[in-house]
Amino acid sequence: MAKKQSPDTAPEATPGEKPEASEKQAGKKPERKAEKKPREPKGKTKPDVAPVADKPGEAGSPPAPPAPKAAAPAGEKAKKKGKKPGVAPRRGKKLRNQLSNLRQKLAKESPAPLRKAIGLLKQAKRAKFDETVEIHVNLGIDTTQSDQMIRGSVALPHGVGKSVRVLIFTQGDNVAKAKEAGADFAGSDDLVKQIQGGWLEFDVALATQDMMGVVSRLGKVLGPRGLMPTPKAGTVIPAGADISAGVREFKAGKVEYRTDKGGNVHAGVGKMSFDDDKLAANITAFVEQVRHAKPSGVKGNYINSITLAGTMTPGIALAM
Repeated sequence: MAKKQSPDTAPEATPGEKPEASEKQAGKKPERKAEKKPREPKGKTKPDVAPVADKPGEAGSPPAPPAPKAAAPAGEKAKKKGKKPGVAPRRGKKLRNQLSNLRQKLAKESPAPLRKAIGLLKQAKRAKFDETVEIHVNLGIDTTQSDQMIRGSVALPHGVGKSVRVLIFTQGDNVAKAKEAGADFAGSDDLVKQIQGGWLEFDVALATQDMMGVVSRLGKVLGPRGLMPTPKAGTVIPAGADISAGVREFKAGKVEYRTDKGGNVHAGVGKMSFDDDKLAANITAFVEQVRHAKPSGVKGNYINSITLAGTMTPGIALAM
């Protein structure tokens, strides 16, 4: 026979049995379940009725007017639309046709002798300022070989047509000699401290041999800018050499040249306002200096091409 259950203990709910039965036996009122909403029949959709919104910005409310743009702070100019930094504006049709005709004319005349090329270059001048005459020499060297990289300097007979600010690192009596020869700045530790502080208002930096230990501290500052004195470029004056002569050469227009990754040499050799004779003398001196700097390991043609150009003009090939 089954044992009688005590009234205090409630029977355990069997699986599938509703929990309300145990609650009734315990004397508790069963909790009401949340009423389920009737499911909507398939295939029917709610009518597209936009709810009325009290707050602005909610669905159904008219779009808020765009916020006014903040005015530029005082002292700053408003940026113009359609202009990006470093991107030149598109050339007009008239200018494009003019440049195209000019290139075709120069292409027919080139390669030209030196005198004729200078005359064509001056005819092609269109800028209002005094343009610099540039020479570009393509060399048949192997740029992967360090012994074939060319670097040096050449003193042009008639200068480059602009004032050059020369700085020289020296000490003792040489400071006065350098300033008498035309150096703009001369000194030792005082100049090193100024350059370390960010001062770089000079175009050429020279140094005497005894000052290279001090100047080597400026390698990270002057090296990337191409201003570090080096013996290959002729900017290091050896012991016993005439300091005044070195300063005068660079002050008059001694040009440094160096091959780039493509095996090209670039330099400015004068201004458009120079006489034809002066330009021809400067160009001849530069080309002869590059010829003499030919490395011994170069095979075949050393000078592939020479191009003459102005700051704002197309290039003209020279007949070598």
